[in-house]
Amino acid sequence: MKQFTKVGIVGYGSYVPEGRVKTNICSKAVAQADEDAATLAWEAATAALALSKLAANKIGAVYIGSESHPYAVKPTATMVGEALGMGHDYLAADLEFACKAGTAGVQIIAAEVESGLIDYGLAIGSDVAQARPGDALEYTAGSGAAALILGKDKRQWKAVLEYTGSYSSDTPDFWRRNGAVYPSHAGRFTGEPAYFKHVIEGTKRFFKATGFSHDDFRYVVLHMPNGKFPRRAAKTLGITDQQLSLGLVVDEIGNPYSASSLIGLCRVLEQLKGGDRVLVTSYGSGSGSDSFSFKGV
Repeated sequence: MKQFTKVGIVGYGSYVPEGRVKTNICSKAVAQADEDAATLAWEAATAALALSKLAANKIGAVYIGSESHPYAVKPTATMVGEALGMGHDYLAADLEFACKAGTAGVQIIAAEVESGLIDYGLAIGSDVAQARPGDALEYTAGSGAAALILGKDKRQWKAVLEYTGSYSSDTPDFWRRNGAVYPSHAGRFTGEPAYFKHVIEGTKRFFKATGFSHDDFRYVVLHMPNGKFPRRAAKTLGITDQQLSLGLVVDEIGNPYSASSLIGLCRVLEQLKGGDRVLVTSYGSGSGSDSFSFKGV
């Protein structure tokens, strides 16, 4: 568990393609033929920069989490950094941890800001989610991106980062071997020992370490692989529908993998008022969850 005192959100943005396909959820977002994880990431980052009113060359690091990076060997982060006009003096890397690679980027940026290594950093989750045709994943796999700019100047904060913690294990519920076009998964194994164990246990341990309970948060965002899982996990944790509903975007856009929980957070930030807290717990197959406490300022 890590407590932060010098890190806040100074900008945020999300991008969801206009295309929709109706499925067993209400609909899912579908990328256009000329869109990929890099272009989606650029769109979200551009929105975050506009809100922050920062020049792109003030950003000291960019990390992009995705399962669908355009290149196996060539960073998406430098492509986006160049397109944003970040100059050349910045840290950059691509991250991969299934659907929680974006929140892993948030943790890295937060640590670099807190330590004084950088003044501002950009963390992005972006995916054009992949699923084998006819597979159960195809019904919810969506497309989208979300970006957070973290910084140390309190005068710019929209919300302050209070704590983050992670819960990890070697649980192979979902994978894609090198060279494989589509991911594979272990069916019902993805529920109990994977998603539910990590989201519920990770959140419980976060509560215990921080002294918070579910009642301390006005809003809650849980990773949304489908409509059922986050609702069931929330019920187990004592989280109400009212706390969950604002950030529950899966019914409208599907599951954009690394962007899922971050898009939910961006929606909540639009409504967050001073003193309001939001809990975010992401999930990535393989497996792990990251939990965060943000507080409106």
